[in-house]
Amino acid sequence: MKSYRKELWFNVRKRREFINITPQVNTCLEESGIREGLVLVNAMHITASVFINDDESGLHQDYEEWLEKLAPHEPISQYRHNNTGEDNGDAHLKRQVMGREVVVAITGGKLDFGPWEQIFYGEFDGRRRKRVLVKIMGE
Repeated sequence: MKSYRKELWFNVRKRREFINITPQVNTCLEESGIREGLVLVNAMHITASVFINDDESGLHQDYEEWLEKLAPHEPISQYRHNNTGEDNGDAHLKRQVMGREVVVAITGGKLDFGPWEQIFYGEFDGRRRKRVLVKIMGE
């Protein structure tokens, strides 16, 4: 069995942002030479998420609004976590809802997706450099 590992780095300019990382994951898959197996893609930050869904701007806006209703950023005093001097208590909760990672099957050297599926990095406390781990295993 072969194994491949790569970190993808992003300069996230906004506090919250959804980035389609499917092209970068496909590049990793090509580099790995693995034709059958699994790929794990996970956020390496506790206030970020990796998830699979449709690349549709209306859906992304719906996520933004829904997550803000579930865990509004302000007032920051509503989160005990922010008593540590942070202002990102909401980002930790948003990450918990959206998930840490995804696993995708690899078949015939391709990501084995259903219709419209894409991989996204969801950032909830950005404005700095962030990273994602891509780990591919198989033959």
